[in-house]
Amino acid sequence: MLLRSTLTLACAACLLIGLHSPATVTAATDSPSENGFVSIFDGTSLGGWDGNPEFWRVENGAIVGETTVPLKGTTYLIWRQGRVDDFELRLRYRLRNNNSGIQYRSRELENYRVAGYQADMEAGKNFTGILYEQDGRAIVTKRGERVTINNDGSKTKGSAIAPSEELQSAIKANDWNEYHIVARGNHLQHFINGQLMSETTDNQADKRSMQGILALQLHAGPPMKVEFKDIRLKRLRLTDGRKKLVLVAGRASHAQGAHEFRAGCLLFKECLDNALADQLITTVYTNGWPEDPTAFTNADGILLFADGGQGHPVIQSNRLAQIDALARRGVGIACLHYGVEVPKEKGGPEFLNWIGGYFETDWSVNPTWVLAATELAENHPICRGVKPFEVNDEWYYHMRFREPSGAVTAILTAIPPDSTRERPDGAHSNNPTVRASKGAREVLAWAYERPDGGRGFGCTGGHFHANWGNDEFRKLMLNALAWTSGLDVPDAGISSTVNEDQLEANLDPPPPPRKNKKPASKPKAG
Repeated sequence: MLLRSTLTLACAACLLIGLHSPATVTAATDSPSENGFVSIFDGTSLGGWDGNPEFWRVENGAIVGETTVPLKGTTYLIWRQGRVDDFELRLRYRLRNNNSGIQYRSRELENYRVAGYQADMEAGKNFTGILYEQDGRAIVTKRGERVTINNDGSKTKGSAIAPSEELQSAIKANDWNEYHIVARGNHLQHFINGQLMSETTDNQADKRSMQGILALQLHAGPPMKVEFKDIRLKRLRLTDGRKKLVLVAGRASHAQGAHEFRAGCLLFKECLDNALADQLITTVYTNGWPEDPTAFTNADGILLFADGGQGHPVIQSNRLAQIDALARRGVGIACLHYGVEVPKEKGGPEFLNWIGGYFETDWSVNPTWVLAATELAENHPICRGVKPFEVNDEWYYHMRFREPSGAVTAILTAIPPDSTRERPDGAHSNNPTVRASKGAREVLAWAYERPDGGRGFGCTGGHFHANWGNDEFRKLMLNALAWTSGLDVPDAGISSTVNEDQLEANLDPPPPPRKNKKPASKPKAG
């Protein structure tokens, strides 16, 4: 059933632990089970990992970092499939000589260098298990300490875990040990062989990190060898009031400036990070479906901004079932532009359940036009602070919505020019029902609150990347992403500023020029 202007514009019911320690050492009391851990190293290749091949290889089921002559600068092997926020990591390591570590929630520098939190390890007897900040605050928490870093950088020590030398006895020299990192919000714990080694609460807002890359260290200095295996990651649901939004950007498909999925998602992330840093964690996966097997584990909201139809990423493999399970858990789903189109038979029913509507071929249409005389839902959070606006875009309309129609809230509506209904019939261009509805107000963006409490949002615009320079259109989208993730939208909406440099950043490269080959000349007769 088509949702019409009769729809009320109002808010709809809008990582195995083996303990090796003497009795005098306190064992970990909150070390969790293996449930939810996923391998991020296949045991045979460096697929998903990136580092200088001169130093990194796979051997006997382990990642090996090795130098045979002194190394001038520390180098890293970086996990490329995702970024970590709240998580647990378990791996086994074996170290011969020198020093190594596990970087987490870190930032990448140039030439395989990394800065940020490090779970330290060494061949000596002092630093394994400490929290070190590479290229930052250096030693943050020593082994055996419980430390709170105050906002001004000062430290308050809590009750000691155990003397450092006793904790050292839990570590096996020149043998395999298991490292276990737990990062929940600003609370960081390092365990080795089941034994808590250090515990940190980082309240220094301008220095701490809540999200970043994961990497393995090969330290500068004398020749060394370090091995890592059984690398398992478990993402943790955020429990401190923050929400997490995962933005999935499809592959490049159009000329530069159109269907800029990557640039659009990265721009949304920048705006949301600036406005809601304490409320929302955002992460962007580009070039199609995430390779990260943990991508959606702790998501509260998901944006799908990608090509649709038969090429829609969610209809491949078993992804419909994967996203459906997340939606049933209450995860919000938002779809933008071509991302609202799925085949009627495969994806259509799911989209009706997830977001309340979708683009159905031979029913919906995709003309490019300037919307005018827009109407916004008066009482819906997505519309807070948004003023009517005009934008020339490929505004799809005549969507297929779930029944009854009142279950879905019209967020943005407008009356398309009659000329958009006069195109020839086609799967996307026109049909008799559309043609007969000249002058009707159409729904261009909508919201749906699922009976399970999850939220859905769809918007048909977003073809031209430059349109995100429109303050009102951008605010509408940012409000929608926050709302879909389960946040309360501020009364004035989510404000942001965007300049031309930001709009031009991360654009897909233009396609290579076509080579105009002249047809081979025919041989002359005679």
